[in-house]
Amino acid sequence: MTRSMLEVKMRGGAAMQVRAITVGAEVALTDGTIRLDERLIDFGERARRHFSAAGLAVQTFRLASQPFPEVVPAEPAAVLALARGLEQAGMETGYEYVSLGPAGPQQLDWVSPLAQALVATERVFGTVAVADQSWGISLPAVVAAASVIRTLAERTPGGFGNLRFAALANCPPGIPFFPAGYHRGPQPAFGVAWEAADLAVEAFTGAGTLAEAETRLLELVTREARRVAEVASQVAEETGFRFAGIDLSLAPFPEDARSIGEAIERLGVDSFGAPGTLFAAAMITGALQRAEVPKTGFCGLMLPVLEDSVLGRRAAEGTYAVNDLLLWSAVCGLGLDVVPLPGDVSLDELRGLILDVATLAVRLDKPLTARLMPLPGKRAGDPTDFDFPYFATTVAMPTRGAGAARLLAREGL
Repeated sequence: MTRSMLEVKMRGGAAMQVRAITVGAEVALTDGTIRLDERLIDFGERARRHFSAAGLAVQTFRLASQPFPEVVPAEPAAVLALARGLEQAGMETGYEYVSLGPAGPQQLDWVSPLAQALVATERVFGTVAVADQSWGISLPAVVAAASVIRTLAERTPGGFGNLRFAALANCPPGIPFFPAGYHRGPQPAFGVAWEAADLAVEAFTGAGTLAEAETRLLELVTREARRVAEVASQVAEETGFRFAGIDLSLAPFPEDARSIGEAIERLGVDSFGAPGTLFAAAMITGALQRAEVPKTGFCGLMLPVLEDSVLGRRAAEGTYAVNDLLLWSAVCGLGLDVVPLPGDVSLDELRGLILDVATLAVRLDKPLTARLMPLPGKRAGDPTDFDFPYFATTVAMPTRGAGAARLLAREGL
């Protein structure tokens, strides 16, 4: 598989890594031309300068728009023009990746055009909102989201396009991690997504007791987050862009020193996925949520199978399954993230997985997503072969071979 353009700069040195500074701003498409806030270039230049001076390595700048159905009609040509125009405008203004935001349950006519636009672009992200605390779970939106996953699996090389799509459940605006990010309001705002699983590895290494491990993690997260927040506040003051906060979710990188799976094993779980993993997940999430710093986004434990070296190895060893990830989502965060699945996984099973994520999100009133990656031609247990520096090698995870067909059929779906 060839390397996509969707490749971020590798981490170097010991500097705290900022995965992304994500700016939310309204966009417009007028006579085929994208209209952006003219201050975006100045913001990016100032942010780069301030973060670099503080020893904070920023890997990417990203731009999230308001939900795209509010910008263009539900026509394939219009959605594609917006996607391509925003992709080009982002590159010209220093924002490597852009998000179109979600189509909601009353906007399902926009979903097929979204899928086509994602197939035709390489730096554009998009989502379908399937659940929210205010309106519950939309079964038609669940079905629509699964159809996008199937389309991207079939029509992008190796199914890699599903990296840029997710089903959103109870996700507010202002999340700095993609694909979930989108914007609301006339005033631009920005949030910080960091890559900080190594803080948990450092905190748990050498800790004598669980209490000491938790305290060390809270202290490290608070210290580093305050560094980031201080710089971000300076940028906000200079630019007038509102600083929304930091998503404290400890994003990993696919090497053991920056693996959340490694951190959990250093805490004392024999092997990630073994009994005790749920306890460790809850403990880490609790520490993140107690940090007294400006927060935004998920602020929970992130368990992206393809992005974490230890999670990838343990998945290949069979120490946990997809349903275990659902269980852990009840006490941590994010949901099912970059989960590699067999290429022949059925639409019914994809729908069932999305439905279960949505149920957890609404029942527990927390933001969760489903970013599922069926791998064309791969059977359960086959190794992955992505040529992408942010992915570890693992296997297509087995599925149950059954889904929610009869359940959804009761609603005529």
